[in-house]
Amino acid sequence: MQATREWLTTSLGLPAADGGALPEAEGRFADGARYHIEIPSVEGPDAFQAVLDAAASYDVPVHRISQGSGIMLQTDAEIERMVKLGAEHDIEVCLFVGPRAAWDIGAQVRADTGRVVAGSLRGARQLVYGVEDVIRGCDLGLRSVLVADLGQLWVLARMRADGQLPAELVLKTSVSLPAANPATARVLEDLGATTINLPVDLTLEQIASIRDAVSAPLDIYIEGADDFGGPVRHYDIPEIVRIAAPVHLKFTVRNAPGIYPSGGHLHQVVVATAEERVRRAAIGLGLLKRHAPHLAE
Repeated sequence: MQATREWLTTSLGLPAADGGALPEAEGRFADGARYHIEIPSVEGPDAFQAVLDAAASYDVPVHRISQGSGIMLQTDAEIERMVKLGAEHDIEVCLFVGPRAAWDIGAQVRADTGRVVAGSLRGARQLVYGVEDVIRGCDLGLRSVLVADLGQLWVLARMRADGQLPAELVLKTSVSLPAANPATARVLEDLGATTINLPVDLTLEQIASIRDAVSAPLDIYIEGADDFGGPVRHYDIPEIVRIAAPVHLKFTVRNAPGIYPSGGHLHQVVVATAEERVRRAAIGLGLLKRHAPHLAE
């Protein structure tokens, strides 16, 4: 993109970037990569198989799939099948914890201004349910869970440290538990978060400031769901990879129906959107290789 930037500056007298140059992140994943690909909202083993088939078709390396309906809304056999597929293809399988405010009887979460509590656990009873959901998942072989409640994050990290949960258990914070600034990201990391999901609309400068505050991998939506604002920021991928590494690049589908909680009644939509998320990832990787091939290695 350097030629375009130089032309804008020399020919038109326009700035070629917003603000000053941002520092390059030095962090990497254990395999040495700057970025990994995450396909979110993979609601069950059939959707996972669709992701695998599409990944092979588009030559997209998928490193993690995540799911939003919750551990509690899958059978043991379904979870075991997802874990098995993940192990066979070296893909992290991250499932959301079970009952939370959005699935509960409370009225606040259904109000326009009350949706912020959607991922919270309501009361000690639901906290116990949420912990039990994680224990069940781990008993079935799961080693990565998606958490949206601050207290539950702390409890699960303590259980992990005490040996009550597997030491290698990944605690991924949800976009519903927003880390919108460096201090909040540091709090989540200090509480035990293994990987931190950022809000979908942070600027590059804001992302860079968070990377400067934490060492945990960042999870960043390149395309976001409509109910989170629906950004489509494929052209930001090279800079996101450069300034936020190690980073999970997440691709969902804008202009798609909501599928939480999922089930057989939404099977066709779940599979079709899973396939399309991989196609979106292929588009994003193509852009990265075209404009910043040195970052795509």
